[in-house]
Amino acid sequence: MTLPIELKINGETLQVEIEPHESLVDVLRDRLNLTGTKKSCNLGNCGSCTVLLDGEPVNSCLVLALDARGKEIATIEGLARGEDLHPLQTAFVEEGAIQCGFCTPGMIMAAKGLLGRNPNPKEEEIREAIAGNMCRCTGYVKIVKAIQAASYRMQKRLRA
Repeated sequence: MTLPIELKINGETLQVEIEPHESLVDVLRDRLNLTGTKKSCNLGNCGSCTVLLDGEPVNSCLVLALDARGKEIATIEGLARGEDLHPLQTAFVEEGAIQCGFCTPGMIMAAKGLLGRNPNPKEEEIREAIAGNMCRCTGYVKIVKAIQAASYRMQKRLRA
């Protein structure tokens, strides 16, 4: 039995038919073709499915799509504006914080949630914010530098 629901994703209201038991990550990927959100452990342990729900990072594998109704959902696809990458995306590329890339969307969304709450975080705050996101390639050093660089650029842009 499917249910029609309305979800607000990346500023756009979408109608979608879902099964009541479906997780948000499954609806994003399988029903709406928003495959930037990765699905890995499906247990909330790896962070690869991180999206923002009302501005806060959540593991979308642990959220029922039904529970996301009436909330603002932001995915990696919603960060860039056309060809203009978000400062976090640019910094990840420039700082070499991307290797295999599987963790990158979730890592960027966790960082976006942090910078939304704290535009100028200290290194330990960055590490705490991304602690739920596993990366097996980079060792996190370049990821932390990328988030610091994006924070700096975003602050600089606000002052201009």
